[in-house]
Amino acid sequence: MKVLVIGGAGYIGSHVVKELMANGHKVTVFDNLSSGLRENLFKENDFIYGNILIERDLDQAFARGFDAFVHLAAFKAAGESMVEPEKYSINNITGTLNIMNAATKHKCNIMIFSSSAATFGEPQYLPMDENHPQNPINYYGFTKLEIERFMEWYDKIRGLKFAALRYFNAAGYDPEGVITGLEQKPENLLPRVMEAALGMRELKIFGTDYDTRDGTCIRDYIHVTDLARAHVMALDYIAKNGKSLKLNLGTEKGTTVKEIIDAARRISGKPIPAEEAPRRPGDPASLYAKYDLAKELLGWEPKYSDVDTLVETTWRAYNKNHVL
Repeated sequence: MKVLVIGGAGYIGSHVVKELMANGHKVTVFDNLSSGLRENLFKENDFIYGNILIERDLDQAFARGFDAFVHLAAFKAAGESMVEPEKYSINNITGTLNIMNAATKHKCNIMIFSSSAATFGEPQYLPMDENHPQNPINYYGFTKLEIERFMEWYDKIRGLKFAALRYFNAAGYDPEGVITGLEQKPENLLPRVMEAALGMRELKIFGTDYDTRDGTCIRDYIHVTDLARAHVMALDYIAKNGKSLKLNLGTEKGTTVKEIIDAARRISGKPIPAEEAPRRPGDPASLYAKYDLAKELLGWEPKYSDVDTLVETTWRAYNKNHVL
């Protein structure tokens, strides 16, 4: 299939592009390089420099004719979204509607969308399945949930079939070492641990008195290559069955903050000092996902999401970018 990957020069996007290529799809990347990197682009792909807020850019891109598109061009910092909701309204909501309008105009009727566990909000039960109530506690999660609702309507009215893939905590790097361009200004735990290992920042553990096995938060870390595999499987499923999907992508088990840090110390050989700090408001003790539906419909299950693989692949990428 001919696939347009919007945000394909970014951290997750580049891994999705690699997986699409490995499965025989012809890929074009659309990116404004605001957070994506030229070094993440593959010479085998066409590249369109464009902005999702400029309708003409999208119109010209989709006019090339595509069978499907992957949308990975959203802002994702939950804390920032509560301070600058306007920024998230314009990029995440207006930008996505621009994309969907251009796609349907040019009869590109398969959409693979990076949704988020943030659409659920506070867990009412664990592991969280697709039927868990969606009640976001930050504006970022709200934008992702609204886009899911827009896609439902475009499916009914315009026949736009979609997959809403609700990531939990994306982590890790390409196990083959082909993609090593680092995520820009990362705020997730594992990149912060890597930067602390390299002496680039101080590391804090926010809360050590949670009702968990070691007192620190439990999160569901899913390897970015496993996420990329799910995108390709969802695309193939929709192309074959003509049905839309909403799926949770996780491991059905969580890892604590301390377990991540301990693994990083062991694998890197660095002491990685970490300061204990008070809890952050709104941080639930545990978040992890059930992936039964993804396994049933797609045959998907995580292959690379064990703690050691997550840490080892990330450490290799950071080592390549920061010679010690």
